[in-house]
Amino acid sequence: MTAFWMQPWFWPAVGVVVGLPVTLLILTELHSTLERRGSHATRIVMLLRNYVAPVGALLLLMSQAHYANVEFTWTRVVATVFGFLLILVLLNTINFALFVTAKEGSWRSRTPSIFVDIVRIILILIALGVLFSVVWSTDIGGLFAALGVGSIVIGLSLQTAVGSVVSGLFLLFEQPFGLGDWLEVNGARGRIVEVNWRAVHIKTARGILVIPNSSLAGGSFLNLSRKPSPFELDIVVKFSTDDPPQQVIDVCMQVAADLPAAVAGELPTITPMSKAKYEVEIPIASPGDNGSSIKLFRTRLWYAARRADLHLDGDLTDNFNTPANTEAAVRRVAPALYLTPEDVPVIAPQARLERWGEGEVIQQPQSIPEGMRYIISGTAQIATPIEAGAEVRFATLDRDDVVGLTALTRQGVDARITATSDLAVLFIPVAVLDGLVGSRPRLARDIGQEIDNRRTLAIAALEAAGVVIPPGTRIFG
Repeated sequence: MTAFWMQPWFWPAVGVVVGLPVTLLILTELHSTLERRGSHATRIVMLLRNYVAPVGALLLLMSQAHYANVEFTWTRVVATVFGFLLILVLLNTINFALFVTAKEGSWRSRTPSIFVDIVRIILILIALGVLFSVVWSTDIGGLFAALGVGSIVIGLSLQTAVGSVVSGLFLLFEQPFGLGDWLEVNGARGRIVEVNWRAVHIKTARGILVIPNSSLAGGSFLNLSRKPSPFELDIVVKFSTDDPPQQVIDVCMQVAADLPAAVAGELPTITPMSKAKYEVEIPIASPGDNGSSIKLFRTRLWYAARRADLHLDGDLTDNFNTPANTEAAVRRVAPALYLTPEDVPVIAPQARLERWGEGEVIQQPQSIPEGMRYIISGTAQIATPIEAGAEVRFATLDRDDVVGLTALTRQGVDARITATSDLAVLFIPVAVLDGLVGSRPRLARDIGQEIDNRRTLAIAALEAAGVVIPPGTRIFG
């Protein structure tokens, strides 16, 4: 008589009795760990623990039972259920590995959903074919042939509905656009956020625009993201006919080049038109920056035009930079310049009031100031550039502080000063400062002390950021 442990059912039974609890324990701990981390793989582990492992154990036990010559058995039913569960786990695992964990901007995150659906259907059909062939000994060749004939019949009866799906497939294989691309179609412009079986979803300024695939396949559209050159913002501005064209072009060029979305190394194009109009074309990084860049360009151009005594939109009035306001501002900073009451009316006609908008750069790195600017109202930030386009901020300028301390020494600086709010300043040219310093030595001493103070602040900020300061660097503003 054969010992019971030599029976063919013994070790599978031991495997179920011992292995199933251990497997469930491991999967439970893994599920708890993933749940605490907020992982999307939690659902896959829960599926394995609650369904796959128990059904697999049941199938292992039932496979040891011997039945008579019966073609339909409960063993096959359980095996079919187990196969369905494995297919579900496989699909969820592939989806998690390829798409759920995809980084923003990678090819996996940009894969259209229609392509994912096609691959998923193909995998399901193959898996079902293998399952029925192995478990039920089904002739899958005949099954697929029947499915093919059925698909033709359904396709003929649903030509209109299937048209968008087929068009979507053609668009997918041709790949004239991808997720994240910017399209211009039928006068609408937006970014593609979804491509599915029926339509393309485009996010526009007014909302989500849904365009059927058949419309895109049968019509024309412009892919703004696949231009050989950067996308160009196009805007028309108007000045007065009394404004010198070259001065207008220079101001527009400077404002356009300083926009955050402007492409480095690509120069804007300014084209004079009739009736004092100018067409401004600015290369920008993305069509998505078009609206915000137009708004910012118009805002900053207003400030720049006033500083240059130009007349944007033909406006010939300026109630800010008036002789009375300028004299009042000079009188305000008179103690810092060691001016007497008699000096104020003499200096005021040589000074100028300026306004700067938030985000405008008042002083660029390596630039030599043309004079000193005393802040009347508003705030500004001083920062020194470091590698890779980053910068370290080290001081905030407020009321009565000065921009352009090195104007007298004619030195460039390694610092950028940016307005952090609407800023009003009193500009004193270098020629005036030279005369004041010559008769007021204390003014030169005060300027030198402030330069040293800012350099100390800059060095402390750079050292705190772990930046090594190259010898000879001039960090003051």
